[in-house]
Amino acid sequence: MASLFGIWWWSLPLVLLWATPRVASSWWYMGAVGSSRVMCDNVPGLVSRQRQLCRRYPEAMLSIGRGVAAWTAECQHQFRRHRWDCSALERGQRLLGRVLQRSSRESAFVHAISSAGVVFAITRACSQGELKSCSCDPEKKGSAKDSKGRFDWGGCSDNVDYGIKFARAFVDAKERKGKDARALMNLHNNRAGRKAVKRFLKQECKCHGVSGSCTLRTCWLAMADFRKTGDYLWKKYNGAIQVVMNQDGTGFTVANKRFKKPTKNDLVYFESSPDYCIRDRDVGSPGTAGRVCNQSSRGMDSCEVMCCGRGYDTSRVSRMTKCECKFHWCCAVRCQDCLEEVDIHTCKAPKAAGWASRT
Repeated sequence: MASLFGIWWWSLPLVLLWATPRVASSWWYMGAVGSSRVMCDNVPGLVSRQRQLCRRYPEAMLSIGRGVAAWTAECQHQFRRHRWDCSALERGQRLLGRVLQRSSRESAFVHAISSAGVVFAITRACSQGELKSCSCDPEKKGSAKDSKGRFDWGGCSDNVDYGIKFARAFVDAKERKGKDARALMNLHNNRAGRKAVKRFLKQECKCHGVSGSCTLRTCWLAMADFRKTGDYLWKKYNGAIQVVMNQDGTGFTVANKRFKKPTKNDLVYFESSPDYCIRDRDVGSPGTAGRVCNQSSRGMDSCEVMCCGRGYDTSRVSRMTKCECKFHWCCAVRCQDCLEEVDIHTCKAPKAAGWASRT
């Protein structure tokens, strides 16, 4: 069984956020534990409400473990071309905790995508009959009407409202115990993640009738692939709004008056991100030394940006690829295996290659 380490989030200075030190949500690492009983009793950092839900709904906790794997993979996909590539999630909880210690854009995204991952996993488990506490959406019964005419609800509509309700109760439990600014930020981003899953709920239908005619339609609601949610939250990450607490400490106001007030769908953050160029434990940065960069790109994955101006090394490697592909009637495409040589560019390490630390 993978060993678990507690993560500690320390809030920003009091003068900035009116916050006090808080423990991080370690439910993110529930996927590393075996049985639900072990999960409930040994994952550090769970508040009493989370432990209650864990013991009451053991099957749901196993689904959350699968949700952790889904959102972790999605986070890494979305950040694959950036200096911080979400790989800190695999390199130990302490390093991830350091990243999320800052109230940054990255922290906002992780809270949103992780909350969305729980909604997606719980909803999917409901539809597949894996949970005793829920099933398909009970509201989707009888007949209804859309732009194409009348139809009957049938099949199994994804019960996303239950997934949202469960995720809100479990994920938000820790934040609701706190009254500081960081708790409000996390609650806002958690909700934005949950809403993103429901945003891509789509109606699917099947036609019934002679020769496939649509004399009768049976329809149901289905969640889109989780990638849709990830892509949407990635756009929200790039457009995240920096905020400060209002005077009575009950909500946010924009840090820059030229920007619009954030909606419930937007991600919010308090603190600017570090540059993630060098390995620095204090900010949870693994650095970019050894990262592959794109010599021809002008984006975030370019060698100039990815390597932070340190330069890069080039090595030539051989790899097998498919080539000379031909279509054969009917119906196959056959290819040859070809050996090609390609140049791989990797970022140089800084002169002081060890972990930087200000402590």
